[in-house]
Amino acid sequence: MAEKKAFNRLALDLVPENYYLELQPDLDAFTFNGKEVITVVVKNETSIVTLNSVDIKISSVIFKAGGNDIIPSAITPRVDDETVTFEFPSNLPPGPAEIHLQYVGELNDKMKGFYRSKYQVDGEDRVCAVTQFEATDARRAFICWDEPAVKATFDIKLIVPKSKVALSNMNVIEDKALSTDANLREVTFARTPIMSTYLLAFIVGDFDYVENTTSDGVLVRVYTPVNKKEQGDFALQVAVKTLPFYNNYFGIAYPLPKMDLIAIPDFAAGAMENWGLVTYRETALLIDPKNSSSSAKQWVALVVGHEIAHQWFGNLVTMEWWTHLWLNEGFASWIEYLCVDHCFPEYDIWTQFVTTDYTRALNLDALKNSHPIEVPVGHPDEIDEIFDLISYSKGASIIRMLHDYIGDDDFKTGLNQYLTKFKYSNAFTEDLWESLEKASSKPVGRIMNAWTKEMGFPVLKVTSKQEGSSRVLTVSQSKFNAIQPQSGEEKFWEVPISVITSDNPSKVAHKFVLSTASDSVTLEVPEGKWVKLNPGAVGFYRAHYSSEMLDALIPSIKDCSLPPRDRLNLESDLFALAKAGAASTVDALRVMEAFESETNYTVWCDIASNLGALATLIAFTDYSTLLQTFVTKLFLKTYERLGWEKKEGEGHLDALLRSLVIRIMGRNGHPHAVEEARKRFKDHASNVNILPADLRAPVYNTVLVHGNEEDFNAMLELFNKQDLHEERERIMRSLGAVKDPQLIKKVLDFAMSDKVRSQDTVFVIVGVTGSKTGREMAWQFLQDRWPELIERYTGGFLISRLVKCTTEGFVTEEKAQEIETFFKEHPAPAAARTVRQSLENIRLHVSWLSREGGAIKEWLKSKVY
Repeated sequence: MAEKKAFNRLALDLVPENYYLELQPDLDAFTFNGKEVITVVVKNETSIVTLNSVDIKISSVIFKAGGNDIIPSAITPRVDDETVTFEFPSNLPPGPAEIHLQYVGELNDKMKGFYRSKYQVDGEDRVCAVTQFEATDARRAFICWDEPAVKATFDIKLIVPKSKVALSNMNVIEDKALSTDANLREVTFARTPIMSTYLLAFIVGDFDYVENTTSDGVLVRVYTPVNKKEQGDFALQVAVKTLPFYNNYFGIAYPLPKMDLIAIPDFAAGAMENWGLVTYRETALLIDPKNSSSSAKQWVALVVGHEIAHQWFGNLVTMEWWTHLWLNEGFASWIEYLCVDHCFPEYDIWTQFVTTDYTRALNLDALKNSHPIEVPVGHPDEIDEIFDLISYSKGASIIRMLHDYIGDDDFKTGLNQYLTKFKYSNAFTEDLWESLEKASSKPVGRIMNAWTKEMGFPVLKVTSKQEGSSRVLTVSQSKFNAIQPQSGEEKFWEVPISVITSDNPSKVAHKFVLSTASDSVTLEVPEGKWVKLNPGAVGFYRAHYSSEMLDALIPSIKDCSLPPRDRLNLESDLFALAKAGAASTVDALRVMEAFESETNYTVWCDIASNLGALATLIAFTDYSTLLQTFVTKLFLKTYERLGWEKKEGEGHLDALLRSLVIRIMGRNGHPHAVEEARKRFKDHASNVNILPADLRAPVYNTVLVHGNEEDFNAMLELFNKQDLHEERERIMRSLGAVKDPQLIKKVLDFAMSDKVRSQDTVFVIVGVTGSKTGREMAWQFLQDRWPELIERYTGGFLISRLVKCTTEGFVTEEKAQEIETFFKEHPAPAAARTVRQSLENIRLHVSWLSREGGAIKEWLKSKVY
C-alpha cells in the first residue's frame, strides 16, 4: 500500500483577518478571473510566505505595508503540496498589511473547488458555476490559508452575466450593471462572520426559488431548477421548522440574516453546509409532489436537518483540525434524527437510526482495519478517507449513548456552554467533553475517552442466576472482533448499561456503568421473567446472552411484547455473533423464524440486510436457491397482509414496508410478486396505469432481475423520457439487477456514457454487484477502466465507494490475492483503508463459509423440503 505523504501545516508568521474576493467566471471558456486582497497581520518577521493554491495561474502579487509596495523576488508553486511560496527580497515588517493578487483559475469538471455543472433549460444546454470546498478545495478558487483553524471574514463580489442568479453566503448589498460591459452585473455581498475557508460558497446560474420566513424572522429560500419551484416546497417546509428548533435547542440564535438551500445538478456528496448557502444533490433537496417516494421525502428531511445543524456545529464552532472531523459530522448525524423526530414523529426515525447508522457502524468497527473516531490526518489524500461511517455513524451513535447517559436537560446546557465559549473559533473533542461534564457533574471525559480514541467496541457476555426472588446478572466485557476467538488483547471501555425486564419492557429497571472486565448486579426479578440489556439499542456494544436468557426472550419477539428496537437489537447481535463465529448461524436463522408476524418496518429492514449478507456468502454454492425459498416463506405473511394497494389509514412506514417486502419477494422469485410486477410495469411503461412512486423501485428491480433484453430496453426507454432526477436515479440504480452477462455489460458501458452524470456513475456500476455474475464483471470492469475512473474521482469519497462495492462481496482467498495485487500496482491513497477493509471482509467470508456452510445447507434443506 502507498506510503503516507509528508505533510506540514502552513506557517502562521502572517495571519489573515479578511479576504476581499472579486471573481468573474467565464461560462463558455470554463475559466474565471480573480482579484484578491488579503488583509493580514505580520506576527513574525519573515521573507517567505507559503499559502495554499491549486490549478491557479497567478499574474500579480504585491505586498503592501506602511505605504510601501513589495514585489516577491520568486513565486514557486509546489503541485504535490498544493501550495505556492512567495519569496520577498527582505523580511516583511511586523504589523498590519495587505497582499494583493490577480490570477486566472479553472472552472473544472471534477465537482470540487470552483467547478462547472451542466443542466438544461427548455431543452437548451446551460452551464452554472458552483463551489465545493470541503475539505481542502477552497485553494482551487483563491489563494488562502486553507485550514479550518485559520479563520477570517470574507467580502465577495461576483461579476456575472446579467440574466444569471448570483449567490454567496451572505445577503446582497449591491447589485448594479457593470460600467464597462452592459451584459454583465456586479453583485456585492455583505461581509461574512469570522469563518473557515472550506465554508465559503458562490454560485452563478439559472434558478427559480420558493421562500418563507421562520418564526425567528430568518428569510429561507430553496433554489430549484428553472420551472420546478414546486419541488422546493417540502424542503422549505422542513427548513422553516428546523431553524427555530435548533435556535431553541442550542439556546443561540442563527447568526446570519438568510438561509439559502440550493439543488446542484452535478454534486459529488449528498450536501454541503456552506454557511448561509447550503448546496445539495437534487435528490437530497427536491421533492416532486406526484413522483417522489416516501423514502425520498424522508431522506430530504434528514439531509436538510443535518446540514442546518452544521450552521452551529461546524460553522459557528469549527473543529481545530480534520482529526476532529467527527465533532462536526458525528454530532450532525445524531441531531438530524432529533430534528426529524420533532418535525415528523410519524417516521419513527429513531428506530430507523438503529439500522441506518448504529448497526452499520458496529459492523465496520468490528474490523481490524477500522479506525478510531479521532484519526491523526495530514495530507488532503488522507482527509477524504475519514469521511466514512466511523466519523458519521459511530460518531452519531456514541453521542446518542452519551445523551442518554447524562439526560437531555444537562446535554442541552452543556452544548450551550460549549457553543457560547467557542463561537467564531475552533475546538477540540476534549472541549465538548469538558462543557458536558460541567453541566452534568458526570465523568464525561473519562467515560468517552476510549470511545473516540480507541478503535472498536465491547461485546458484553451476560449470564444470570436466580436466587430466590432476585436475579443476579454477571456481565463481562471484551473487545468484539469480526472474527473470533479474541486476539488476546485486553481492552476495556467504560460502558453505560441499562436493563429492562418483562414486568415493564418500556421502562429502565436498572442503570450502571461497567468500568472493569466484569461485574455483577442483583435485580428484583421473579423466576420465569426475562431480562434484557441495552433497551432501545442505545449502548454501542453487542450483547451475548446465555442460551437460557435468549430462549426466555423468544416468546416476546413472537408476540411483539418486546419493543421494536429491542427485537431488532436481539436479532442483530445474534447474527453478528454468528458471522464472527461466536454463535451458530443456524441458531440466528431459527430466531429469525420468530419474526414471521413482525409488523415493524425497521425490524424487517435489519432482517433483510442480514439475509442479504447470507445470500452474498452462499451465492456461489449449490444451495443459494434454498435460501431464496426460506426468505420468501419468512416474508410471506407480511406480503399477504400488506398487498400491493395502499389502504385507508396507512402511513409513511406502511409505504416503506410495502416497498421493502415487494422488493424482497420479487428478487427471490416469488411467482405472484414477479407476475404482478411484470403486469404493473407494462401498464406503467405504456401510460395505462402509472405506478405510485413508492412501488416503482421494487417493480423495476423485480422486472429486471427476471427480465430479458426486451425488458431492459423498455427500462432504458423509460429512463430517457424522465425529467425528475429522482426517477432517473431510481431506474439507474435498478438496471444492474439484470443477470444476463450481455445485459450486464450494457449496464456497465451505460454507466460511463454521457447519459449518466459523473456523480451517478458509481451507483450504476455498484448496481450490478448484487448477482454473482455481476460481481465478477464489475470487478473486471473496474480494472479495465481504472485509469479513467481514478482520473475522474481522485481524492473524493466516490472512489472509496466504488472500490468497496466492487471488491468486498467475494468469498475466496484467490480473489483476495488478486485484489491485493491489483491495488499494490495501482495505489489509490483515498481508498487505501477501504481496500484493506474489503480484503478483511473477503477473508471473513472464507472463514464463515468453511466453518458453517455445511450446517446452513442442511438446515435450509430441512426447512424447504
